[in-house]
Amino acid sequence: MLHRTFTAAALTGAVLVAACADPTPLNPPVGGDAAVVDAPVSPSARRPDGLARQFAKALKNQAFRAYVKAQLDASPYYEHKLQFETFLGASGGRALRQIAAENGTSKAAIADEAKAAIALEVYFPVPAHRAAWTGDEQVLVATALSDRESPIAFDPDGRRHVLDAAIPPATPVIAIVPVETDFSVRPQPPQRMTCLDGCASGGGGGPRPTAPAPGLYMTKSHFVQDFEGWLKGNPEFEVQILGQKGQSDSLISYQCAGEHAGGPYTFDQNDLDWSGSVLLFSQQQLEQYNAAHPKQNIRVFVVEDDDTACQIKTDPERFQRLVAVVDSVYERLTTGNDSSTVVKKYYGYARAAYNVWQALASFFKSNDELVGNAVEDRIVGSFYPDYNWFVKGENNITNGWINLVLY
Repeated sequence: MLHRTFTAAALTGAVLVAACADPTPLNPPVGGDAAVVDAPVSPSARRPDGLARQFAKALKNQAFRAYVKAQLDASPYYEHKLQFETFLGASGGRALRQIAAENGTSKAAIADEAKAAIALEVYFPVPAHRAAWTGDEQVLVATALSDRESPIAFDPDGRRHVLDAAIPPATPVIAIVPVETDFSVRPQPPQRMTCLDGCASGGGGGPRPTAPAPGLYMTKSHFVQDFEGWLKGNPEFEVQILGQKGQSDSLISYQCAGEHAGGPYTFDQNDLDWSGSVLLFSQQQLEQYNAAHPKQNIRVFVVEDDDTACQIKTDPERFQRLVAVVDSVYERLTTGNDSSTVVKKYYGYARAAYNVWQALASFFKSNDELVGNAVEDRIVGSFYPDYNWFVKGENNITNGWINLVLY
């Protein structure tokens, strides 16, 4: 269970740490893939621009290009991703040696720069680029720290380009970006389910269905956009259960559901639509929360995660504004709780019993996108087929719909 505290004291710290943005973002000119910029790249302790340039220059070597393609093609991870430092050290440090040699520097210098940078992963974020690249020199290596940032790219000659943040170029792009993948867990191939007992006769068959454990579940979701820049690949949607911290007017996250949440809280939505059954908050968790926080309720909040799984990291002022606006529009009927009757289990709207004055998402700004606060359709006064809760984002814009069920 997560306990990420939202405190007003962190507001000051949040504005002190910010990613360094490129000062000259440009859109690619008509008829070209990118704007060529000859200005040198300033070194940074966190930005991987230098590593991207060195990687790109090493791709001038045909053998290294073939090695990179083979490693990416063989990756068992989603989107064929590679952990950057692991890739450098694989095969006796082949990539480390090659990058150092093509850049006229030492292996130690490259390794030190990789360790000093933010944790990174390497892959083709655009599937069509991965399919099209044959291992030739028509390739770029790009990096960016946030979705809104124009990617900085380098070609095998070491020339610097600034790409469009919204539209990928025609030239295939290898991304070196902050890690989103849990490389500690090696993916397993899907296993065929075997019927053990109680199976239907004849062909087909399957395991006997079991009733879900009691709790709040999401069975469908649809969002109007992916909230993910093309360089960062597919989106990673997460659902957070937010509630009162102690007896204060602060919020904490009591539970996260997402790709890396673990157990019954695991679901992986990489597109605008998802359906299935994922536990958001167990009945036991809900009862424990209600006992500790009488007459208080929980918020179902959706984020698109960019960096650290199951931790909300964003601009605290944006989070504060979003919650305040949505609460104001719907008279604080923006939370929910067990509204079951003797004949029906039901999760329904409830009133937020206090104004959220101290609702901070983290101690520093990061890249997670705030998709929105779930509000029941009866409160919104509108209905969307097969969904019962609207996801309301900044300025009360509808960013999607989810279906919540209490079993």
